[in-house]
Amino acid sequence: MLLCIAQAELSPLSSLTLSFRSSSTLSSSNPNPNPVLLALPMRAASAFSSLVLLRSLTLSYRHRFRHRHRLIRPIVTSPFFCAAGPRQWPAAVSSSSTFVEQLENEATVEGEEEAGYVGSFPKSEPFDAEKKFDSVELKHLSAPELEVKELDELPEQWRRSKLAWLCKELPGHKLGTLVRMLNAQKKWLTQEGATYVVVHCVRIRENETGFRVYKWMMQQHWYRFDFALATKLADYMGKERKFSKCREIFDDIINQGRVPSDSTFHILVVAYLSAPVQGCLDEACSIYNRMIQLGGYQPRLSLHNSLFKSIVSKPGSSARHYLKQAEFIFHNMITTGLEVQKDIYAGLIWLHSYQDTIDKERITALRKEMEQAGIEEGKEVLVSILRACSKEGDVEESEKTWSKLLRLDGRIPSQAFVYRMEVYGKIGDPAESLEIFREMKEHLGSTNAVAYHKLIEILCKAQVIELAESLMAEFIDSGLKPVLPSFIDIMNMYFNLSFHDRVELAYTRCLEKCQPSRTVYSIYLDSLVKVGNLDKAEEIFCLMQDEGAIGINARSCNTILSGYLSSGDYMKAEKIYDLMCQRKYDVESSLMEKIDFVLSLSRKHVKRPVSLKLSKEQREILVGMLLGGLQIDSDEQKKNHMIRFEFSDNSGPHALLKRHIHDLYHEWLHPSCRADGSEDVPYRFFTISHSYFGFYADQFWPKGQCSIPKLIHRWLSPCSLAYWYMYGGHRTSSGDILLKLKGSQEGVEKVVKSLKARSLECRVKRKGRVFWIGFLGSNSTWFWKLVEPYILEDLKDSLRPGGETSGNSTLEIENLSFESGSDTDEWASDYSDGQNF
Repeated sequence: MLLCIAQAELSPLSSLTLSFRSSSTLSSSNPNPNPVLLALPMRAASAFSSLVLLRSLTLSYRHRFRHRHRLIRPIVTSPFFCAAGPRQWPAAVSSSSTFVEQLENEATVEGEEEAGYVGSFPKSEPFDAEKKFDSVELKHLSAPELEVKELDELPEQWRRSKLAWLCKELPGHKLGTLVRMLNAQKKWLTQEGATYVVVHCVRIRENETGFRVYKWMMQQHWYRFDFALATKLADYMGKERKFSKCREIFDDIINQGRVPSDSTFHILVVAYLSAPVQGCLDEACSIYNRMIQLGGYQPRLSLHNSLFKSIVSKPGSSARHYLKQAEFIFHNMITTGLEVQKDIYAGLIWLHSYQDTIDKERITALRKEMEQAGIEEGKEVLVSILRACSKEGDVEESEKTWSKLLRLDGRIPSQAFVYRMEVYGKIGDPAESLEIFREMKEHLGSTNAVAYHKLIEILCKAQVIELAESLMAEFIDSGLKPVLPSFIDIMNMYFNLSFHDRVELAYTRCLEKCQPSRTVYSIYLDSLVKVGNLDKAEEIFCLMQDEGAIGINARSCNTILSGYLSSGDYMKAEKIYDLMCQRKYDVESSLMEKIDFVLSLSRKHVKRPVSLKLSKEQREILVGMLLGGLQIDSDEQKKNHMIRFEFSDNSGPHALLKRHIHDLYHEWLHPSCRADGSEDVPYRFFTISHSYFGFYADQFWPKGQCSIPKLIHRWLSPCSLAYWYMYGGHRTSSGDILLKLKGSQEGVEKVVKSLKARSLECRVKRKGRVFWIGFLGSNSTWFWKLVEPYILEDLKDSLRPGGETSGNSTLEIENLSFESGSDTDEWASDYSDGQNF
């Protein structure tokens, strides 16, 4: 007998149809009554009533006709989506603006003052996961039929009663209780019975409970892999956007030697795309590629468009790394005969225009395909062409494109003027660039910071001093921000012309107008060493070393080393050399002969790079960041370990902290992760694999899982707490301080006791697998007084308790309240999982 579950009874997010069919009978032997079960208030009458109620629910939806039901609700086939949230208009055109912003900016009103818009491209609709899981396309995706026995078809009344009781009780319990209840039924519960419980939980929309029961099943000796059950459960978890659980089942299917169904591939990609978590786009691309290469499936049009739109929604500097993936999506759409819309062509050209090396032939081929398809080139395409021309210095093509842009209706975007200025700057014609800048003022009625940056850069490279200085003064008086890039260009010009007095004046003015960067300090340091002012140079070098947000690098060390060697101050030169050896900075070849001679005078053997060892500061910082979510990877033998530093690109504090951490652990970093001589430090970098990290791996990441050490109370120094706050903490809108922690309840209690021993009163709130330690009201002030000396100077204003929030709060703490004793013990959604660790 078959029982088809009615679609109306399923979750609105997922309308799965399950069929129950007779299979092998359960064991008829009645085991001895379990003591745990006997202790529960389960009388025969209540069990019978539960069974009758359950049967009445299932039998009421029995159908006479058998047919295959829809796996999930239809997905809307809108070609694009963008991240949900309010749209923000940029104050100036950015070189790393996203393609979505470029398209949205075309909808500007004629009277808008901002000059950073690109035309009349239609706005992109915000991404809506509900619509994606409602698409009519998904009903055509293949999925295996799941067949399970009906409850009244199972043998033995006592077995049916117990299953009915489990189905009723399990959804209302936390994980620990749920596992204990299932363990108490081990003597009689079999694969068929457990499968029925999972299916029932899915039916009543308790998907999380169903997943827990399924995980418990996998640990039993009688477990047999059920492809249909795994597929259905994975699809349900994906539709709830719990991508980590969906991925867990997905990987298990592959480990069993099976290929997941195309529905699971599709849903997992959409689940990744719907999560605003760093790294999810990479995972979505990986699953999409495996869907085609491993499964041999042909993704639906909506999936192609959704993934492509996610790529071009990133800033240009980040999106350009996804060019091969975008080309792969485009290739699949062409080869499968799907319609390629204007947005795809425009986005692909946009990605090509951000590459360091422009592929002119490919851009030409794409434009030709657009022409053959009858698609007109809009402003977004023409601006991308101008950007490509600006990198090549192609005046002829840029003028042709400019003429096309003038013939289009609407306002000319400011990017077009900037890229034309850059084209003439490439060929050494600053006068024409200046003329274009004036033309931009007349045409748009105003200009922006990006235009000033570009023109000042061009004038400085051409060493047109008077024009560069006058334009710089005009830029400062305009009040536009930021002015730092232009100060760097001005100082470089003065240094190259040996105008060292002007370098100092520009440095002083920069201190007055903005927060200088390492590049500004480095130029000034070079100038001081070149004129022989070593006392001032030493002062600047020490200032750089003390300022965590600035720091020193190989360039600054080589500069001061050359100064000491030239002046004959060999003692200080040796100290700088030792520092460079410790941090694994390369000594310039021109200085090697001199330093070898100096070292030979005082040492029998020339000291080469010393063995690696963490300093006291590095050890304390590592403890704090490990509590905040730092991850350690170990090899198979658990002998060598690697620390992964990952920072959020959406966090202001992380943007400053990553530079400081990169420099602090420079000697430990893998050579591929070192950003020597570059201001652009990646948001993810890792150390070499080394046995020295074995202690931290054993204490914080035993068996590959994060844990809180038993002796954590000995290691919670003010420095550790400060870096825990900067890396894994938040300041709320009310000015309270929250610290994120992941581990066992016992470990969290040890941390709290250690904090209270330091007179730091706090409250703990649990949200899924993440604990939040809150310092509320005046307690946040006491915490701040303890850690303030170790907080980076540039982060003190944004992290100081009280006042307005810095706007870096995440989805994890939006609804977190410490008013009640504790949160529910339900597992957190995959948003929290992905964002925390």
